[in-house]
Amino acid sequence: MKKAVVGALTAIAVAVAAVALWAVLRGREAPAAMTAAGPGLAAPGAASGAAGGPPVSVTTVRAQRRDVDVVLDATGTVTALNSVDVRPQVSSTITKVHIREGQFVKEGQVLFSLDARTDEVNLAKARAQLAKDQAQLADAERQLVRSKDLFAQNFISQGAVDTNQAAVDAQQAVVTADRAAIDAAQVQLSYDRIVSPTAGRAGAINVFPGSLVSPTGTVLVTITQLDPISVAFPLPQRNLGDALQTLRSGGGKVLAILPESRGTLVGKLQFVDNAVDANSGTVRVKAQFANPNEQLWPGAYISIRLAVRTLKDAVVIPQAAIIQSPRGRIVYVVDEANRAAARPVEIVHAFGEDAAVGGLKAGERIVLDGRQNLRTGSSVVERAALEAGGRARRGATPASGAGSGAAPARGTTNASGASVATAATAARGDET
Repeated sequence: MKKAVVGALTAIAVAVAAVALWAVLRGREAPAAMTAAGPGLAAPGAASGAAGGPPVSVTTVRAQRRDVDVVLDATGTVTALNSVDVRPQVSSTITKVHIREGQFVKEGQVLFSLDARTDEVNLAKARAQLAKDQAQLADAERQLVRSKDLFAQNFISQGAVDTNQAAVDAQQAVVTADRAAIDAAQVQLSYDRIVSPTAGRAGAINVFPGSLVSPTGTVLVTITQLDPISVAFPLPQRNLGDALQTLRSGGGKVLAILPESRGTLVGKLQFVDNAVDANSGTVRVKAQFANPNEQLWPGAYISIRLAVRTLKDAVVIPQAAIIQSPRGRIVYVVDEANRAAARPVEIVHAFGEDAAVGGLKAGERIVLDGRQNLRTGSSVVERAALEAGGRARRGATPASGAGSGAAPARGTTNASGASVATAATAARGDET
């Protein structure tokens, strides 16, 4: 029994000694292998492009200087500048409809005719009464002339002359009243001829010849102006100052983006409401557009872009080049020595894929792709130049390889059994 225990302890001791020897030998081989492999394998976790390391492949763009429009996006509703519900001013019967549904009409064009017989009779009576009173006025004027002659011959008194003068004045007033009655009859007669109050497109016609209509009854037709036309849209109250400044400067430029990629229309800001909606925190504004081809239709929704101001000589770079770091937004700027340096920037205005920024100068090279591998001081190489160099090397005649007579590099095997091919082992193999 004791012999078995002693044998087991001896085997354990031998195993521990073997493991310790293996660890010592491995510790001696690893530094040599790492040294032979070079700095590229010595610190696999180190950042690429650090001092003494290989350059980082990147693509760069130049910061540009140009004028940038500050644009606000909104969704608006197309509204007509004029939309009139046509109603009769008197109760009468439709005798004729002069237009068709959907027809474009001019201002003053006749739309409907009403039964005008009663009004025509009243006008004729007023004219007859005027003629009668004008005859009486003429007689009174003749009587006045005679009385003046008799007064000059001392046949009548001054009182008789004054009486004739009063009769003439009264009759002149009657004639004036008759003329006013004729004008009133003509106005009443004009109500039987309904004309368009504005130019536009006629909607659905709701009456027909023979229909009895009245001022409080059915709308005859609606005339809607389509050219020019307006678009109403809300703006956040924080942009109220910009909208008012744009309105004072002449309306600025407003773009209406037509659906289905049918292009855009250019208009001007025409109206800013006098109050902010307390429920939504927005202010209602309107822009006016020329609409000769009827591309905008009342009631439709449309995307709007309002240029509230212009940034003169702004420095513009792609937004993809901007990095959000813990200390703020930065970009990597490449100097003439192809070294990258982090530069803090401030976004003045972002639009589309670009942004106007502060903190840069026009013409500076900004890293666009490959920035995730950079640190300040990293050496960089343009990806286009690197690819060109690679194509040149692939096209050249190889200096070594099959048929060149050069001995292939030999590998060294570490304690774990992995083979590491290094320049050092190749040199040792050649010496052997």
